[in-house]
Amino acid sequence: MAETNNVIRGGSFLIDTGSCDEVFTPEDIREEHKMIARTTEDFITHEVRPRLGEIEAQHFDLSVQLLKDAGKLGLLGADVPEAYGGLGLDKVSSALITEKFALARSFAISYGAHVGIGSLPIVYFGSEEQKRRYLPDLASGARLAAYCLTEPGSGSDALGAKTVARLSADGKHYILNGEKQWITNGGFADVFIVYAKIDGEQFTAFIVERTYPGVSFGQEEKKMGIKGSSTRTVILQDVPVPVENLLGQPGRGHVIAFNILNIGRYKLALGTVGSAKHALHLAATYAKGRRQFQTAIANFPLIQNKLANMAIKLYAAESSVYRTVGLFDSAMSALGEKADMGGEAAKAIADYAIECSINKVFGSEMLDYCVDEGVQIHGSYGFMSEYEIEHMYRDSRINRIFEGTNEINRLLIPDMLAKKAMKGELPLLAEAARLQDELLQYYPAEVEESPLAAEKHLLSMTRKIILMVAGSAMMKYQQALAKEQELLSLIADMIIQLYAMDSVVKRTEKAFSKNGVEKERHKWELTTVFVHEAFDKVEAWAKEALAAMEEGDELRLRLSILRKLTRSNPVNAIHLKRAIADQVIKADGYAV
Repeated sequence: MAETNNVIRGGSFLIDTGSCDEVFTPEDIREEHKMIARTTEDFITHEVRPRLGEIEAQHFDLSVQLLKDAGKLGLLGADVPEAYGGLGLDKVSSALITEKFALARSFAISYGAHVGIGSLPIVYFGSEEQKRRYLPDLASGARLAAYCLTEPGSGSDALGAKTVARLSADGKHYILNGEKQWITNGGFADVFIVYAKIDGEQFTAFIVERTYPGVSFGQEEKKMGIKGSSTRTVILQDVPVPVENLLGQPGRGHVIAFNILNIGRYKLALGTVGSAKHALHLAATYAKGRRQFQTAIANFPLIQNKLANMAIKLYAAESSVYRTVGLFDSAMSALGEKADMGGEAAKAIADYAIECSINKVFGSEMLDYCVDEGVQIHGSYGFMSEYEIEHMYRDSRINRIFEGTNEINRLLIPDMLAKKAMKGELPLLAEAARLQDELLQYYPAEVEESPLAAEKHLLSMTRKIILMVAGSAMMKYQQALAKEQELLSLIADMIIQLYAMDSVVKRTEKAFSKNGVEKERHKWELTTVFVHEAFDKVEAWAKEALAAMEEGDELRLRLSILRKLTRSNPVNAIHLKRAIADQVIKADGYAV
């Protein structure tokens, strides 16, 4: 079943076509959401951006003061329940705040580490006493938070951590020893969520305060980008942590760590959307003002092509991440008062772990593309530090490493789907088996000529291609499939594209039903180009995957089926991209 109590199950997009009415889109944002977004944007525009130079120079007293100012506006307490001094806003409001904070560049990293991975472990997994002690100060900015998971010898392999906690002789404290590396907000945070193994075995979370004896810090790291954020090593030497500061349950730290990382992943994607919108604005306005050969370079078709591609990828990322925000909002609303209870919240968050990884990978790579093309449009000026696009180019690169590298997330996507299938949460195996029989007799049907008909057909074929490739991989390798990382990555890439394709089609279809096709022509252009180009990628990846698995007659059979599934008419992408670029240039950036 794709739904339980009207809540859509994570991963169901792979087998269920669903309805556009079930999908949350940016057009569904209400006026009260827009007010919160405006408040955030005004704060960033008037209070933060004028002082980005000082922030980049690591004047952390200023960063701390600005975070406290954000707290006074309620911007630190969106995800904190009202009972503990926060605003308890819905996930859409929280998402908009996160997107708008992206305008603050590296200051957004300080903000995100505090309100997200720093505070949410206590929101969702803290005891009543822990919530009352810490959350009011975290929501106001009186105390700031950091998250300590990574160690010198364990990055993506979080459970390989060496930090140890041992119970003191009097049973009142856990004594922590170890090092945590690359800790954002390390230079000024007051509260740290620290992961350690009790007696070297039970992976557990603890709340550690800066003032505890034995807590010290390394020097500020010298980074490629996000220079305005504080990044230090946190050193723990015989640190006495009160037993009541154990977070969650002993040996269950992985439940907290992985679910908080899931939230961090989709919030990271929201930040990439906000940053990409600004990058497109910078690129479009520069292209209109820069003249070569007696004309603005915005008039050159190859520059227009770049602007169009940026907008197309951004539309897909925005559609995907806000769809995911809607899923979280529905799931948490369904929990009601249970939303801040560890077990129930963990289940709700974990159900969308696939979508979180998808958004993280797609959003980070979309932003890298946009800032790279933004630099190219600026030419040599884009290489100069006085131009903001240069800062954005350097800042963007960390996103493919943050919150689990994109390589790790690509391996997680098919692994999590397989686990859902084995648990019976999604009928993937039955669907794949049914499809194997269908494909042997499949013959392409004629596609009607109407807006989005071709795109919906390509969506249907993409689902069949993924199930064919993934089903063949599971049957061939079975338990050994985990070792075929290249194959898993190809399957993940196809799934990522499917989610984005499905998201843009449903968003545009929903807009059609409300406003009509002509009024939403720009969305149709963006959707058409994205879906057709994504489908071409899926076809290429499927060929590569099949060639890696099969040979001889079996490979020829599979390729013949693939050819039937990929039979389609190309679109005039050049014409469509010129029309898209025209809208971007008129709007000085992203406008849908």
